Amino acid sequence: MIVCVCRRVSDREIARHARAGMTFDEVQLELGVATQCGRCESCARDVVAQCSASHPVAALHCEPDTRTIQLANAITGSNAWKSSRQSPAA
Repeated sequence: MIVCVCRRVSDREIARHARAGMTFDEVQLELGVATQCGRCESCARDVVAQCSASHPVAALHCEPDTRTIQLANAITGSNAWKSSRQSPAA
């Protein structure tokens, strides 16, 4: 998905740079994201935060007999997670 329309930067490009260890400021300097109209800044920052090595989105936790996935607090605490967990209104 295109995050920055002005510079035609996709979420995949931002994520690739973030996974390489770049901060938002470094991604902004490298790709030019959020340097013109600024409307994409919050979305671009979210992508960087979710993909950065210091804030993993999900982590695997292996126990002797079972394997479970523990979601990061950023996911389980988000409004999107809460709305998807609620049952549809009747």
